[in-house]
Amino acid sequence: MTIHEQRAASADVEHVIARLLLGGAVAGIVLLAIGVALMVLNGISPVAETFPAFDPRTLLADLAAFRPEGFLWAGVVILIGTPIARVVGELVTYTVRGDRILALVALAILGVIALSVVAALLVEG
Repeated sequence: MTIHEQRAASADVEHVIARLLLGGAVAGIVLLAIGVALMVLNGISPVAETFPAFDPRTLLADLAAFRPEGFLWAGVVILIGTPIARVVGELVTYTVRGDRILALVALAILGVIALSVVAALLVEG
């Protein structure tokens, strides 16, 4: 692959990643807005109520039942997951390109995220 082809491929990957970030941000914000609207329609005050903890097993049921917490949690998950998906995309790109240093940096970032999730779960439990 010539340097011109590599640059074109990199630009294509960056374009896909930019669209992923934009789509994730819009989807997350829309879901949060729907959740807030459902709270208002159901007379739920965000300061007076205890909010249900995140439970991935009930997320789809909450969305199907139009419960505000389903939309709010789905929005939060998408807003958190979108940048993580970007790092995964970059890891794949750097690995395919053979750029070991940047692939290791992306892998290290994912490792820090994984450790943060584990630490949060340990503190919660």
